[in-house]
Amino acid sequence: MTSLAELREHYPTEPVGNSLAKEVDRITELYARWIGSSPFCVISTVRDEGLDCSPRGDGPGFVRIRDPYTLEIPDRRGNNRLDTLRNLIADDRIGLIFLVPGVQECVRVRGRAYLSIEPEVLDSHAVQGKRPASVIVVQVERVYFQCARAMKRSRLWDAESQVPRGVLPTAGMFSEEAGAFTAAEREAYDDALEARQLGSLY
Repeated sequence: MTSLAELREHYPTEPVGNSLAKEVDRITELYARWIGSSPFCVISTVRDEGLDCSPRGDGPGFVRIRDPYTLEIPDRRGNNRLDTLRNLIADDRIGLIFLVPGVQECVRVRGRAYLSIEPEVLDSHAVQGKRPASVIVVQVERVYFQCARAMKRSRLWDAESQVPRGVLPTAGMFSEEAGAFTAAEREAYDDALEARQLGSLY
């Protein structure tokens, strides 16, 4: 398919009425309760060089609701690739998906964003005495409640569907594959990774 006309011909059924009615242009009280319970969200951004989709997580409610049209997301310590932040400097469009552990529905937010390094804003998001490097300020345009079908199909929260960590590649393995580590260096890196991450969360 290469056109909207072809797309609509292939999907002739109109959207279910409720799927449109529950979309709003602000953070309502109900959406605020959901976002305030979420310890994890995925951020999507874009620029001419490509797009990025990055996870963000912290204690429930780490994404602060400044007002019905504004969210604040602290940028905690990470790998300094800055994919999300570089994209936002070039193109302010942003998309968010909020997950709540054990809950099969999710909430989507779309809007525009900018980066704040104002001292009072950074101070307000400090954890364990450490401020985030910056805060992503999201100007909300659309908010949407997503049904549970994807979660039901994936069985994401079912304990029986969990995969033992040891059967999947480690962080060091990916670096070794890319030529950044030798086998010995990879093993040492993986052995120290858990302690290093826990010691540098903030």
